[in-house]
Amino acid sequence: MSVLKDKRILLGVTGSIAAFKAADLASKLTQMDAQVDVILTPAAEKFITPLTFQSVTGRRAFTESDLWGGEAHVLHVGLGRSADILVIAPCTANTIAKLAHGEADNLLTITALAARGERSRTAQCPLLIAPAMDGGMFDHPATQENLARLKERGAYIAGPAEGHLASGLAGKGRLIEPAELIGHIRFVLGRKGRLAAKKVVVSAGGTQEPLDPVRVLTNKSSGKQGYALAQAALDAGANVTLITTPTSLTPPVGVCVVNVQTAKEMMNAVLKESADADALIMAAAVADFRPKQAAGNKMKKRDGIPQIELEETEDILEAAAGQKSGMKRPRVVAGFAAESRDLLENAGEKLESKKLDFIAANDISSKDAGFSVETNRVTLLFANGKQESLPLMSKAEVADAIIERVAALLE
Repeated sequence: MSVLKDKRILLGVTGSIAAFKAADLASKLTQMDAQVDVILTPAAEKFITPLTFQSVTGRRAFTESDLWGGEAHVLHVGLGRSADILVIAPCTANTIAKLAHGEADNLLTITALAARGERSRTAQCPLLIAPAMDGGMFDHPATQENLARLKERGAYIAGPAEGHLASGLAGKGRLIEPAELIGHIRFVLGRKGRLAAKKVVVSAGGTQEPLDPVRVLTNKSSGKQGYALAQAALDAGANVTLITTPTSLTPPVGVCVVNVQTAKEMMNAVLKESADADALIMAAAVADFRPKQAAGNKMKKRDGIPQIELEETEDILEAAAGQKSGMKRPRVVAGFAAESRDLLENAGEKLESKKLDFIAANDISSKDAGFSVETNRVTLLFANGKQESLPLMSKAEVADAIIERVAALLE
């Protein structure tokens, strides 16, 4: 979680029943090595105590009483100046109105002014607002006008979600879940990373080739490594397009998702999206073969064992490499070689034949690497003959390492 490590996150909590989610958010951010300072408004203290936040962050939580203490004339300046991002979650309609109109009547709103006005417009502390309110309040013209004003000033708005509300009504107004909020925070913090303004295309998952209307020919790929690569590229500031087959995973916040199923659909999407990309990373497990003719109806046992004739699928990496030669884009093309034997030999052959810049080779026969598990052990082979063996890592760490190599090649 490098984009969050040692980041100073200022978390504002306002008076909403959803304040309990803010405690979970603070805890998760702290576990990801962020330094979280919390400011509670007087209304927030009616729902949750400063001690709760101090317990999960290991840091002091600030309240209205601190505004009138000995630090009053510098506290808000110090908090605002040191923050890498100001997150207000949950943010009520009342606080949204105050922020939009520049009111500074409590420690949170005065700190928001300091954080957003202390620095130059290009270097000011980013503001992320996660609205939470009851039915009809979010859709009210006044709230929408206030949010529009804040967006014009560069604020990011995350949510709200639709669902059951505290009043018993159902509608748009629920605070989004902490995991999704963390995705938004990572997206905002990563905007000025090494890959800022670069487009990175990542493919993920195992393709599915129809046998009949209900059955497919596929593989064991979970898509986890590809999704981790998309997140790592986002953390580095890239504009990311994720071309994915059906998976059980949630795409990272901020990616442009292109859904595909078959190898042919993936090839069409890859060629289209990578035509103006800076880098293409093919992490998808693409089927080598497909049925030459899919059955029109579901195959039945009573009809006997079907005789299925196979044919080769499209070679996506070869097509992408050809596009690179002809159009000079994408500038970097990387692939994966998931092998069960002769790992480096097969990966090296693929690296050369597909004209890749580098390839990540992993042994899928290992129990702690490859498909479905949370870890991976890869060897990177580069076009210049260099080899680099990475130790057993989480797939997120492998993704960070690969994105670092992509960034270095682009630079």
